Amino acid sequence: MTELELSRKLGSYVAPRGLYEQLKETPFLGSVRCNASVLEAGAWTEIVLDYELGAAGMADGSVFKATFRFYSDWALFQTTDPCGADYVSAEYQAGPLVSGQSPATVQALKVRFDQKGHERPFQKAIIVDTVDGYLKAGDHIIVRIGDRRYGGPGTRSQTFVEENFRIRCYVDPLGTSRFAAIPNDVILQIVPGEVSRLVFTGPRLVRLGARAVMRLRAEDAWGNTCRDKPYALNIAATRADRKVHGGEVVFPAHGWSVVTLDDLPTDAAGELIVTASLAGQPAVASAESYLAVDKDLACERMYYADLHVHSEDTIGTNSTSYNLAYGRDVSGLDVLAFAHNDFNITKDRWDETVRQIDTINVDGAFVAYPGVEWCGSSCAGGDHNVVYLHGRTPEFPYLKSGEHVRAFEWNEDMGAGAHIEPGAWPLEELWAAYAADSEGHLLIPHVGGRRCVLDWHHPALERLVEIGSSWGHFGWLYQEAMERGYKIGASMAGDEHRGRCGGGVPGTAVFGTKGGLAGVVAQALTRQAIGRALRARHTFATTGERTVGLSRCGASIQGDELKNKGPALVDYRFLGDAGWDEIAAYDHTGLFWRRNLQEELGYSPRKIRIRWGGARIKDRYRAAAWRGTITLKGAVIHNFTARGFEHKEEACWREGATQIGFRSETYGDADAIEIDCTDWASATLRIEGTIDGYVKVGDVREGNPFEPCPSFSWEVKGEDLLREAALRHTLPGVEMFLAWERMSEQAPPREVSGRITVSPENGPHGFRPVYFVGRQIDDAKVWTSALFITFTN
Repeated sequence: MTELELSRKLGSYVAPRGLYEQLKETPFLGSVRCNASVLEAGAWTEIVLDYELGAAGMADGSVFKATFRFYSDWALFQTTDPCGADYVSAEYQAGPLVSGQSPATVQALKVRFDQKGHERPFQKAIIVDTVDGYLKAGDHIIVRIGDRRYGGPGTRSQTFVEENFRIRCYVDPLGTSRFAAIPNDVILQIVPGEVSRLVFTGPRLVRLGARAVMRLRAEDAWGNTCRDKPYALNIAATRADRKVHGGEVVFPAHGWSVVTLDDLPTDAAGELIVTASLAGQPAVASAESYLAVDKDLACERMYYADLHVHSEDTIGTNSTSYNLAYGRDVSGLDVLAFAHNDFNITKDRWDETVRQIDTINVDGAFVAYPGVEWCGSSCAGGDHNVVYLHGRTPEFPYLKSGEHVRAFEWNEDMGAGAHIEPGAWPLEELWAAYAADSEGHLLIPHVGGRRCVLDWHHPALERLVEIGSSWGHFGWLYQEAMERGYKIGASMAGDEHRGRCGGGVPGTAVFGTKGGLAGVVAQALTRQAIGRALRARHTFATTGERTVGLSRCGASIQGDELKNKGPALVDYRFLGDAGWDEIAAYDHTGLFWRRNLQEELGYSPRKIRIRWGGARIKDRYRAAAWRGTITLKGAVIHNFTARGFEHKEEACWREGATQIGFRSETYGDADAIEIDCTDWASATLRIEGTIDGYVKVGDVREGNPFEPCPSFSWEVKGEDLLREAALRHTLPGVEMFLAWERMSEQAPPREVSGRITVSPENGPHGFRPVYFVGRQIDDAKVWTSALFITFTN
């Protein structure tokens, strides 16, 4: 209404002059501006959010929130040390008054940070509380993320690239704890930095004469694939120290900095060593990759699959089309399967995913399957992926009979008042949905946020178990399956929420390891052949590297069931890149055979290492954050090298002539420091420090001490290490340990093979499972699927 219309309707009245018209022209919930639009991944910065209140104002006790996705690894914010890193502040600035208008009465703002302060997926929340009074339209709440005004360094931004990173702001205008989204999200483009390293991906083992395609990409310091860098590369390939291939290639001027090498010579057996260097960029180290060409290989080559990929359609990063293209064109995957969170995905988004997958799937080039992640709580069976192998339209989210087969439906598009409608719950109902066509489906229990519990198992549907991902390494899960007598194969996957599927590089926070991969031994790269191989358990699980682990007993390969009279002769073969540290064999009782490559190469009088690893718990926030010192009292440290450190916020440093400091996090994996020193055999070797966990609630600066073992201290005599060669100290938690070990000065082998004799002893379930685990010096690992041997008289 105009002022004249108001006068006609109201007669005589008193109100601030012009405020009515101003309020009617102002967005009801206000607006938010940001000082930035583009950020480099992992860069230190200061973000300023300026919330101008709308016509609704904010009542006494109201709250403003700035939220973003939980799986962002933006450094955790703190509100207690203005001079420290990642300090967040909030201040009030009054807007102008019109004639007759009283100022707002708010006395102060209080700011806090809560990791799960809002609703999924926008769970990370900076929360600003108003204190003792109201705010009016036109007033401002200014939030500084990484406030630098007190001398702090700012805040370390998210380490992985994202198109349209969203900060979604909410306001509770009436102080009722009912929040409304302020229109128009703040959108940032998080882009890669400068080239820091070169990375190869491609097959590790091919048959003589088979086509071998490698991809070479440029990454920034955080592992993001660079873009728009038309740099020249020098490529060379040697076999038996003789150059057999070479030339120059150039990264594209636009798009991902990736080149494809599809003309590598495979016309002779042996190991091909392929090297690449960036022309005119001496600060970027050259890269090296290895390709074994085998004339007796039964299949064309090893195939690599990531069967657990997310996108922004649920809780991942970037679009479904982006993730599909990344897996095919950057990671060089052979096989990809999506795993949209079943309760989050809408019917329209699911239909579009299936359409895109059917479009990108090309037998012989790139195999893609639709899939979902059944997100049942651990008490109902835990997370299980469903991969639709059959090639028909998947029965999801509804069966043909009409029932919905999500665990339940609960997504942000439903609205805050939506009712949760359970579907296939508990796990038995998921099985019931697909048991009639077990050959067309593959269910994969896994450890993620809601870890699977092996109290449940369906042998016809669950042919593989995911024992590693960007969440960590879970070898204990495969061993538990063997102890229970389950005939199930080994796989790993990305469970990649950060847009880098296919052995994705680690970030910080809850995803602290590389995404894993499943190696597949199949006769062809087709949906049908790959599906048969997956269900036959003809797989090996790698921690993200293009390594290989194979086992065989006669005509049977890993994953097979076989009968054997008398002792079984089992062959193994492992191919890697960093060099193998040990190969071990397990059955239902655990470790029964081990090959120590360091010992075989001959121990050095100068070289030892300290390793530590494991996880605090089996559930979501499993990381163990280690901080400590290593002291060699009586020895002289010449140099030292870190192994297994995932990113640049993990580090080690010299603290003195006899002491090394370190910080790292382990998620079931292990880290190590190799030490070149003299006189260690007569010295005292000591490691001590603290173990923290992920800070989910409270002040991040106070840490989260691991209550069963908040600190550790272990001292050994060098003479004991000299005698035993390896000393191990077990800590509380999940496979948590410390270990002093002797090392060789010789480079460990990239390929290891051999044969073991397995005694004819069936386990309590009528057979003996036998699987191998290979570990490299950088803690990269491979598990073979078990051979399930039934010994007969």
